[in-house]
Amino acid sequence: MFKYEKMLEYPVNIRKKDLKMAKVLAAQFGGPDGELAATLRYFSQKFSMPTEEGKALLNDISLEEMAHLEIISTMINQLIKSASVDELKAAGLESWYTQHKKGVYPMDANGVPFTSAYFQSTGNPIVDLQEDMAAEEKARATYENLMDLTKDADVLAPLSFLRQREVVHFNRFKELHDKYKKMGL
Repeated sequence: MFKYEKMLEYPVNIRKKDLKMAKVLAAQFGGPDGELAATLRYFSQKFSMPTEEGKALLNDISLEEMAHLEIISTMINQLIKSASVDELKAAGLESWYTQHKKGVYPMDANGVPFTSAYFQSTGNPIVDLQEDMAAEEKARATYENLMDLTKDADVLAPLSFLRQREVVHFNRFKELHDKYKKMGL
């Protein structure tokens, strides 16, 4: 049922450190609109979907979101890995360093740890799919905001890929939502 291929869904090769970008990129790792929340949201909701098609769609997208989590984590790691302690302090990352050294940790751009309060699983397929569409739109907007904060092509390329996948996911959820509405669910 599950096959893990040891390669990123989109290649990441960031050559320049950028500690401020790493700090804000944490929003898409452990923030309310980030990839970890999406992974857990869709995985949890799949069990309440009334059709095998719905269960499969939410399962597939939750696993793809996990792959996106891996991309974001790799980006953060590459952006900070060669930084000195003084550079981390100058970028406002001394709290991060204190608790996690240079490890990637699920938190938002302000250092607030991830919480499952960021997502819902109501058991109602229409309500959950509406939340999912909103979540994909918020994630897309966050990726666009992140793209506005850099000119580094090595950072922009994976961000652009991830932004586009949010659009695809939104469309897939919308198709299922509309199908369920027609079914009278």
